[in-house]
Amino acid sequence: MDFIDLKTQQDRYRKEIESGIAAVLAHGRYINGPEIEKLETELAKFVGAEYAIGVASGTDALEIALRSLGIGPGDEVVTVPFTWISTAEAVALVGAKTVFVDIEADTYNIDLKLIEPAITPRTKAIMPVNLFGQMIDYTALNSLAEKHGLPVIEDAAQSFGATRDGRMSCADTTIACTSFFPAKPLGCYGDGGALFTSDAQLDEKIRTIRNHGGMVRHHHTLVGMNGRLDTLQAAILLAKLPHFAGETEARGRIGGRYSELLDGVCGTPAIEKGNTHVYAQYTIRHPDRDGLGKFLKERGVPTAVYYPKCLHEQPVFEELGYSLGDFPVSEKAAAEVISLPMHPFLSESDQDTVVEAIREYTNAGA
Repeated sequence: MDFIDLKTQQDRYRKEIESGIAAVLAHGRYINGPEIEKLETELAKFVGAEYAIGVASGTDALEIALRSLGIGPGDEVVTVPFTWISTAEAVALVGAKTVFVDIEADTYNIDLKLIEPAITPRTKAIMPVNLFGQMIDYTALNSLAEKHGLPVIEDAAQSFGATRDGRMSCADTTIACTSFFPAKPLGCYGDGGALFTSDAQLDEKIRTIRNHGGMVRHHHTLVGMNGRLDTLQAAILLAKLPHFAGETEARGRIGGRYSELLDGVCGTPAIEKGNTHVYAQYTIRHPDRDGLGKFLKERGVPTAVYYPKCLHEQPVFEELGYSLGDFPVSEKAAAEVISLPMHPFLSESDQDTVVEAIREYTNAGA
């Protein structure tokens, strides 16, 4: 049983993928080839944003977003401690300070009630994370951000393809960032990412920063970076994109079946009203997470823990001055969450094997 089955996906789409790769090899434009512009057009159309900009990784996307907004030393960015390190890492890379606020226990997303008390005169952006595959209430957050004159940067690395009230993730904030890491709902075969905005000036600035700070060769107007998406990765994403809606539907169906079968056995993902969930990870809660993980491994069921330690507990962020106990909801989640096999090709028989093993372990400890 695979935790994420990329082999089956590749076999199903092999013809389109290999055709796209062959086209790049034929024209030889490995950097800034025609597939880049085509992918950006298709991504913007899919999401419903005016502009999409391909970049080298989801981490680069976050850093470029912050740079494009002029955020740097002396500034603060509000985000969560229960996420992958890239979120706060990007803030540190531009010289700004991360200000953490806790999450909601049921969705694992930022607790909107805690954001306003964390805003200071130095706050220059709010950067929520759509953890595990569903969006937060961006209508409410955008209203709060507008009240304080702040941009919102959506970290949509795990929510690409998700919707809220019919609106796609990456369509409703100042800037949105996603990742095309191979294990993401839409993944390439290496590192890749994208930014989305409907602001023409930000679009131009983002494109400038990702290309060493210049739109014209040998003319650099900003301090930029080498943040370009490779043409080969764009070709692979173009081959996968037509199948993505079907894969997203399958993820939702499989996630819903997990939740139905595991109801009352362990903590299952809560889906907010109006949301769809792409289940970048299907994550449950169990009071004996480590014991359950060991038991499942013995039964041939692969699992993963996202994330066993919060960011404020990481040595690299000690200088922020936080202590264990400052974010109890995040810390409790980090001690209890475990993610199960999830991909669009997961069979019901494999799902049943996973569920039966969890039931067996839980009942034995009852």
